[in-house]
Amino acid sequence: VLFTQKRMALRLALLALLWGQEAVAFDGGRGFGGAAAKTSGGKQRKAAKRKATPAASRLVRPGEDRRRAGSLSPWRPVPRSIARPDYAETGMPSDSLDALLPAWVIETKSAADIDKMRVSGRLAREVLDATGRLVRPGITTDELDAAAHAATIERGAYPSPLNYFGYPKSICTSVNEVICHGIPDDVVLREGDIINIDVTVFYDGFHGDCSEMFYVGDQVDQASDKLVRVTYDAWQAAIDFCAPGKAYKEIGGVIEDIIAPHGYSSVKQFCGHGIGRNFHVNPNVLHYRNNEPNGVMAVGHVFTIEPMICEGAQDSDMWEDKWTATTKDLGRSAQFEHTLVLTEHGAEPLTAKLPSSPRQPWEL
Repeated sequence: VLFTQKRMALRLALLALLWGQEAVAFDGGRGFGGAAAKTSGGKQRKAAKRKATPAASRLVRPGEDRRRAGSLSPWRPVPRSIARPDYAETGMPSDSLDALLPAWVIETKSAADIDKMRVSGRLAREVLDATGRLVRPGITTDELDAAAHAATIERGAYPSPLNYFGYPKSICTSVNEVICHGIPDDVVLREGDIINIDVTVFYDGFHGDCSEMFYVGDQVDQASDKLVRVTYDAWQAAIDFCAPGKAYKEIGGVIEDIIAPHGYSSVKQFCGHGIGRNFHVNPNVLHYRNNEPNGVMAVGHVFTIEPMICEGAQDSDMWEDKWTATTKDLGRSAQFEHTLVLTEHGAEPLTAKLPSSPRQPWEL
């Protein structure tokens, strides 16, 4: 999961306070005046109000295929015996204070820290695999969330998204034109849908974060299949690019060089991030060509690469839930994510697939 706008908004607000100025508005999420109220069971959500499209040709996909917002089930409890991150009760994470750090200041993890992150990364992978096996036509994303929540609890871990800035569920489920942060609800998956499942767990003081695409049924159209395959290839190329001494800003160019010939676009609103004891810290990993001073890779850095690639334009709408981001043109979007540790030899996935992990069509 990303939540990058929220950290940016807080960075602007904190800097404004230090400077004695009025905070700058940058509302990319639920806001920062405290945790959002928990969503009660059965509450109906609404999709964003959209202006009329001047011409039907502007839509990549038919409007009737648009993903509709459903109802949310009650908040799922976590046993008190399970260690939880600092925001579990308040909704306000301490990593918000890291927004004050210059973008190029990046923590180097100790060997002991990395060992613990190997465990949290493996647990996240296990939960993602278990949840992904359930994807089929007719299942709801809320049922997937229930399964992921149970699998996380069974492993003695906390589902990191739960109550992070008030997020009401344990995973993100982003279907078709949903770019990221889709909230699991009671809408069923349909034959031919594509879905990204984003899982993060908190265990023994550290987060592990990963996501993957899944096909719903066996009748996914060729355009969606191509999008997912190209996204996967660009993601893998970005991981292969990483090495000590390289600039984080160069990752975006690697991705765009692969997707641009296909007419695809890379989302600019959200990005990858550093991770460890806190959910989202430096560096910001931008997935598009840029010249931002986001630091230089060094051994011991831990971060995610998670490009969101759109088959049309990357412009997005935000639903009224202030989480669900969708493409304006209804073009489908695909994403993959690993938590990575930088070694002398390159980027090693801490959320790598296991021998028991299901293999996807694009991996064969």
